[in-house]
Amino acid sequence: MQYAIVTECNKCVSCFACSVACKVENNPPLGNHWTKILRVGPYPINEGDVFPNVEMYFLPVKCQHCRQPECVSVCPTGASQKTEDGTVQINKEMCIGCQFCVMACPYGVRYLNVEQKVVEKCTMCQQLIVAGGQPECVSACTGSALHFGDLDDPSSEVSQMVAAAGEKVHHLPDVGNDPASVYILDKQKWRL
Repeated sequence: MQYAIVTECNKCVSCFACSVACKVENNPPLGNHWTKILRVGPYPINEGDVFPNVEMYFLPVKCQHCRQPECVSVCPTGASQKTEDGTVQINKEMCIGCQFCVMACPYGVRYLNVEQKVVEKCTMCQQLIVAGGQPECVSACTGSALHFGDLDDPSSEVSQMVAAAGEKVHHLPDVGNDPASVYILDKQKWRL
């Protein structure tokens, strides 16, 4: 089993609903966000092009819940754990705040909660998944760009979406961690 969030970048309008919903549901400290929206571009379509011949899209970034997470392998206490559902979680009772996982994460999605002296990151709303729900960011997405499910289940919506997308499937730069989060981007559709 590998729970993941599949993002259709062509549908993301950077409304920040996912980021706000995550903040309300999980209450990370002031100045920290578990979901960040990056603007990629605008870039010229062809060398020398200027507006309106440019392309741009938005990229929601959160923990990638890697299949082989570096953050777990460097944790000296075992606080960072890969769970049976494929998500990467932090046991705050075991975390000593050493931040080895923060330094090991190639996606920059972990941070030290200075008040609690523990590391935090996106949990994929594990509390909602256990109750039979889905991550709050997926529920709040106004453009229906975010989809949740088990990538390893061929009958799941997300698995079928990824299979149908073919060469339009992307991951954040893979640094050997095999990120579970998937981005679908049709470059022909994100031109301004």
